This record gives sequence, C-alpha cells and structure tokens, in this order.
Amino acid sequence: MAARDAERRESTRARRPGRVRMSGADRREQLIDVSRSLFAQRGFDGTSVEEIAATALVSKPVVYEHFGGKEGLYAVVVDREVRTLLDGIRGSLTSGHQRELLEQAALALLDYIEAHTDGFRILARDSSLGHAGGSFATILNDVATQVEGILSAEFKRQGLEPKHAPIYAQMLVGMVAITGQWWLDAQHPGKREVAAHLVNLSWNGLSHLQAKPTLVTDPGR
Repeated sequence: MAARDAERRESTRARRPGRVRMSGADRREQLIDVSRSLFAQRGFDGTSVEEIAATALVSKPVVYEHFGGKEGLYAVVVDREVRTLLDGIRGSLTSGHQRELLEQAALALLDYIEAHTDGFRILARDSSLGHAGGSFATILNDVATQVEGILSAEFKRQGLEPKHAPIYAQMLVGMVAITGQWWLDAQHPGKREVAAHLVNLSWNGLSHLQAKPTLVTDPGR
C-alpha cells in the first residue's frame, strides 16, 4: 500500500509542469521588470515588498537578497530609466540645423514617453525617492544642459545675448516635459504632430505661429 502511494506521488510530480530555475541575473531582471510596473501603477509608497514578491512568485527574502529592500530596488529602476532617457536625448542630437536639433530633442522625449510609459510615470511622479541625482526636475535639468548649447549657438547667430540661453533651455525642456505628461494621458494627437506644435511655439514664438505646422524632417516635405 505504501509503495503504491509513493508511486502515485511520483507519477503526479512527473505530470506537473516543471519550474525553470532562474539564474541570479535573470531573477534580478525579473524583479526589476515586475517592480517597474507596480511602481508605475501605485507609486513608491503604494507598493510593498510583499506585493513585488507575490507578483514575481518568489519569497520576500529573495527581494532583500538582491536589492536589500524596496528602496534599493526602486533606486535601480529609476537609475535605469534616467540613463535610458538621457541616452535617447543625447543620441538624437545629431548634426543639423538648430531647428532640426530642437525637433530631434522633442521627438526623443516623446519617443521615450511612448516606449517607456511605466518608466516615465515613475520619473514624473516621485523619482527623488530613489535616485541620487534628485527629482524629475533635476533629470530635466540634465536634458536642458544639452539643449542650452543649441540655443546658445542660435542666439549668437541672431545677435542675441548668449547668457540668456540657459533660461530659454529650461523653459523649452519644461514645456516639452509637461506637454508629454498631458499627451501620455490624452493619447492624441499623434506624436509627430505634438512635436510639430511644440517646435512651432518654441521656434516661431506666439507672434509667428504657423497655421499648420509640420516638422522639417517629415518624409516627403
């Protein structure tokens, strides 16, 4: 009888789908992906280690083993998103006319918002909790530094005072970021149309707005 019971238990185990054991690196990436989604939905305070562990199908000690706690995990998530955003902005600023560079910068931020929605929600909400660089405003300040050089060159070309370029860079990047937050929820109009209107205002100013703005980099223009 005992032998038959043992055989049945062994047969049952054999029929169960096997669980693939993750490597330490794979488990770490899984926890980052799971927590990114939860932090985006609920924020830092609204997300618990218990919820992260349950969603990842691991025990709480596994989370502590890899990250030391929720704060450490959050810091890794935010740092990755900051690098992704800044790398995208820097990579977009290829050589070209100043207006084209502004278009590239605006599109790069909108590209990030579109492709990394969870990451953007985290950065825009409360990234100062987990990133050594500070809040979303600090992150945008890094982006503004990239734009400052573009504006400074254009100011010199037009005979304007280059020392004012940092002010306009902050205004421009802030405008794009806030518009991006709105666009993330509104989901319309299209990304390139939003970028065209952003550049229309920043490049032409209210007194020289085009009735139907387009991007100079649009195909077929």
